Amino acid sequence: MQQQQHRQPELVEGSLPVFVFPTELVFYADEQSSHKQVLTLYNPYEFALKFKVLCTAPNKYSVVDSTGAVKPQCCVDIVIRHRDVRACHYGVYDKFRLQVSEQSQRKALGRKEVTATLRPSASQEPSSPRPPDEERRAKEPFADSEFFEQAAFQQESRPVAGGPSLLTVLLGLVCMAALMLPTLGEQESTVPVYLHLSVNKKLVAAYVLGLLTMVILRT
Repeated sequence: MQQQQHRQPELVEGSLPVFVFPTELVFYADEQSSHKQVLTLYNPYEFALKFKVLCTAPNKYSVVDSTGAVKPQCCVDIVIRHRDVRACHYGVYDKFRLQVSEQSQRKALGRKEVTATLRPSASQEPSSPRPPDEERRAKEPFADSEFFEQAAFQQESRPVAGGPSLLTVLLGLVCMAALMLPTLGEQESTVPVYLHLSVNKKLVAAYVLGLLTMVILRT
């Protein structure tokens, strides 16, 4: 009996429909919660897809998982944060481009562009449709050269306490050992006489140990 072979048709570069929701991101300067938006990329196909997020203004945004993969008939959430909320960016239209390809290929089988804009406040949103000139700017196509790879999200840098240095720790141990040694003049001790310390030396060791303790607590 002749067996049927099911082969996946050869896909032309750029011809694969890409399903992303929403198709427009609106950030509001006075709403902190709106500075974080989520794009959902769907994969309704029978094969896995890998994706890459490009942007016309990558320095204004942070993207969690700017590259990744989507299993067949699954979806993935892509978190986008606006990190440059300033009045000079109000009304400026940026675009994200999601490129998808097969796991074993490098060429982009499909792409989808998502508009992103920053507005002063949701309360100032007009109830009427956007003016024609604004609609035109939102839909204006960008050249491929205007899209750049979006760097993966990085946590905001904070001064991290490195802890005490090795030299500080060693010096503290020396001071503690000095305080534990017998005082000069003690008769009943198994410690050799040359390791007996005077009271003044022990006072110095205690003072240094106190300073080191303060330093360690501040690091």
